[in-house]
Amino acid sequence: MDLSCLVSAGVSLVLYLNTLSADFAYDDSRAIQKNHDLLPDTPLLNLFYDDFWGTPLTHSGSHKSYRPLCVLTFRLNYYLGALEPWGYHLGNVLCHAATAALFTHLARRLLVRTFPTLVAGLLFAVHPIHTEAVAGIVGRADVLACFFYILTLLCYMRYAGCRDSAERRARRWGWMVCVVMGTASALLTKEQAVTVLATCATYDVFLRHRASLRDVITLKILTASSYRRLLEGFLCLALCGVSLVGFRIYFMGNKPPEFAPSDNPASDSDSWLTRALTFNFLPAFNVWLMLFPCTLSFDWSMSAIPLVESAADVRNMATLALYGCLGYVGVHVVKGVNARACVPKVMGKPHANGNGVAGHHHHHPHSSHIHFSRSQSSSSHLNSSSSASSSPSHKRRISNSSTDSVSDFPISSSSSSSTKSSFFSSSRSLNVLILSLSILMFPFIPASNLFFYVGFVIAERILYIPSMGFCLLVGQGAYLLSVRWRSEGKRKGVQAAVLILILLFSARTWLRNQDWQSEEKLYRAGISVNPAKAWGNLANVLNDKGDAADAEEAYRNALKYRGNMADVHYNLGILLQNQARIEEAMESYKRAISFRPKLTVAHLNLGILSAQTGRVEAAALSYRHCADLDTSNLKDPRLHENTKISCLYNLGRLFADHNRLQEAEAAYLEALKKRPSYYAPQSIQNMLGELYMKMNRFDDAEHWYREALKSKPDHIPAHLTLAKLFQHKKLDDKAEVWFQKAREIDPHDGTIDHHHAQLFVARNKHEEAADMYRAALQKNPNEFDIIFNAANAFRQINDKDSAERLYQQAATIRPKEATAHMNLGAILHMNGKLEQAEQSYLRALALKPDDAITQDNLLKLRNLMSSKGGTAR
Repeated sequence: MDLSCLVSAGVSLVLYLNTLSADFAYDDSRAIQKNHDLLPDTPLLNLFYDDFWGTPLTHSGSHKSYRPLCVLTFRLNYYLGALEPWGYHLGNVLCHAATAALFTHLARRLLVRTFPTLVAGLLFAVHPIHTEAVAGIVGRADVLACFFYILTLLCYMRYAGCRDSAERRARRWGWMVCVVMGTASALLTKEQAVTVLATCATYDVFLRHRASLRDVITLKILTASSYRRLLEGFLCLALCGVSLVGFRIYFMGNKPPEFAPSDNPASDSDSWLTRALTFNFLPAFNVWLMLFPCTLSFDWSMSAIPLVESAADVRNMATLALYGCLGYVGVHVVKGVNARACVPKVMGKPHANGNGVAGHHHHHPHSSHIHFSRSQSSSSHLNSSSSASSSPSHKRRISNSSTDSVSDFPISSSSSSSTKSSFFSSSRSLNVLILSLSILMFPFIPASNLFFYVGFVIAERILYIPSMGFCLLVGQGAYLLSVRWRSEGKRKGVQAAVLILILLFSARTWLRNQDWQSEEKLYRAGISVNPAKAWGNLANVLNDKGDAADAEEAYRNALKYRGNMADVHYNLGILLQNQARIEEAMESYKRAISFRPKLTVAHLNLGILSAQTGRVEAAALSYRHCADLDTSNLKDPRLHENTKISCLYNLGRLFADHNRLQEAEAAYLEALKKRPSYYAPQSIQNMLGELYMKMNRFDDAEHWYREALKSKPDHIPAHLTLAKLFQHKKLDDKAEVWFQKAREIDPHDGTIDHHHAQLFVARNKHEEAADMYRAALQKNPNEFDIIFNAANAFRQINDKDSAERLYQQAATIRPKEATAHMNLGAILHMNGKLEQAEQSYLRALALKPDDAITQDNLLKLRNLMSSKGGTAR
């Protein structure tokens, strides 16, 4: 590592300092906040059987993204700071700085000179396309994969150098082991990084052995004796690749992932022309993002990039331009490779410093001489000033000062410094071009959709590894321009242009980091690119902040752009439900189900609202349908499986509340039987115990209460229900013990005092009950059940003023609770506030017209008012 590496790392650290104060954003919630694999009680082995999001790889709904090493770093973050975002962001910034430093070290070995090395390293450190990978915590997978990618390539260079050097040949296997370990680490961090093996092969074929394209096409490189050392490297790379990819396929259950059409609309198109035009346009769009990263977005799915449906679409010009450029470059690369392959190489024993390269062994009497390529005609005064002179003694001088650099790239010495230097005429530049294109293209191929469909259209963090090739090309290109233009002014102009580019990219990165400070900023910034997804996510953020009006507007804006988004309909339903707009909420849940029939949470909430509005059969139907859903191929299977069990739990409660006890028992037992291991059973077990209490099966009730305590020893509801069981059996001492145990678990829980007070009420100990309710009210001053029952207790001890105040509070908390208004009317009646009592009775009857007690009390009140000369209504 030299000063250039430290500069790149330092710039990376400074540029991303403003991300340290950022919150979790976008995919971070599912990958970190809701990922059980980060929890200390989750076996470490689970990381190697689950995908990036915590779903078992073999599950039909798994994303199949296998990145256990990255998840392991998240787990380390959790161990050090739980869910504090600062630590996760710091980890990402440090990883990016380390990767930038290592990339600059690679650039030094490829580019040799300080100027292009520094340009490439700084450009990589500040490129705006990296903001998603660094500022978004889940992007750590891309950053670490890039780190292992570079490390593996460097190790393979070392391996090749040792293999082709007689003095160091014995050490080659140690470096090959490092190559295998680096590739495995890269693959276990992110899948696309396994393409480093193709880059290593490219390096060995075209840079170390300078093979011609004809030798590659005819497979001579695999059969000719002159390539026997290359064959060794090939076999090692192939064995490594086949083993790791086979391991990867086996672990994901031998099945590819399944994606929603909205994730990649082109893949769902029925037109082959649309698919072909769109998928060929996307690489051009990715290149544009690297060249001009002005417009960036957290998500490019749905219609963020409209489909290219016609050959007349102007965007096809970008596609033609890209492939035209690639074709032009490809032709010249082939010419350069073939021309260079015709130049004889240094024969015999390789130099001790590794400069020698295994090649074609022509038995020539002057094999110890240095041979020159056809570009020998360059100016002699430039050759003499070049760092790669044709003089053998000059070559030795460079080897002594930069052994690794020269040993990595055997070059034709005279062409490297010509006044007409270009990527095609200079051997070193040709090497850089070949390797840069391999780094640029190979890691992008898995995400290109050209060979198989992927679950996204554009993903900026996917470009983190390919951007290395881009940065190398820019660095070498800037150097060649500075060499070509001999004028001092022009050279400074090139340097100034490069500096301006780096400053502009730095400013764009800094500004883009501001968008990643919070989810709200990120989604607002994405509205112009992906309005449907951005408005929907922004609405969730606003809803969480309690800004219901703006959240509702954002949900409806999202649906204007894309009306079939089930998640948005569901989330809008939650907002409406919280506002007691029950019918509208139910309609939103129904729309969500119509667009995604397997959305279990929508079925659950629809059932809950149906039960609340007295539609018992509709509620039971919703619960039962949800419980029977086939949730295979769904993402986040834990959520859906948990929801199905919750539906059975609510179905049991619904039946129990309507005295359908046998059906309730069947629902609870089914829930216990079908629940997955991660679904806590204590609530179901406790409710089953309460059901058996209703059925007077007290031994069964006690059994299930104790089972609930086995499942969760600090489960307070089980303590209270067990206490009530002993209370029912007249075993007050045992009941007191269980109330006290519950209070020791949570001394601040007023519901414990509430249930304890009911024991005193049942024993006609009203003073003790009132005292207990006073304690409960201090702990839970706004709990309706505690307030209402406390009012009853105070009425029993003739504290009518306190009772009136509490009944009034209860009626305020639940204005649609008929019993609250009826009891308030009764206490007002007792306290002589007859007109107020009449109003309360009338409110109660408006809510429950057929209530006989309220009708009788109102009749007595009006008789009293008439006897006192009042006006009876």
